[in-house]
Amino acid sequence: MSWYVEAIKKFGTFSGRARRKEYWMFFLVNVVIEIVIGIISGILGSISMDLVIVGTIITGLYGLFIFVPALACVVRRLHDVNKSGAWIFISLVPIVGAIWLLVLLCTEGTRGANNFGEDPKAN
Repeated sequence: MSWYVEAIKKFGTFSGRARRKEYWMFFLVNVVIEIVIGIISGILGSISMDLVIVGTIITGLYGLFIFVPALACVVRRLHDVNKSGAWIFISLVPIVGAIWLLVLLCTEGTRGANNFGEDPKAN
């Protein structure tokens, strides 16, 4: 959970590097939160159709809240493998692009300093 909070604290920080652990722990906690919100939305929807709107609003608000920190975390992760943040657009290429981005996100970061800063593992 501390990795998630740290990523949220770096809200709009697109500079620097994020190690694999930081990115994947943020991703994991984010998925768990989205599942919980989905379950709550489903329960509200099963109680009353009027409450479906409440669940939709909660889901939308969380999506808006997490969009910039998630994007910043992905960009910092790409920086750790010495790639520009623009590489996120590779995911727009059907099938192959998403797989290639996943490979980049799973790749070990550059040891030592690179074009985007010092090695986060060194700290």
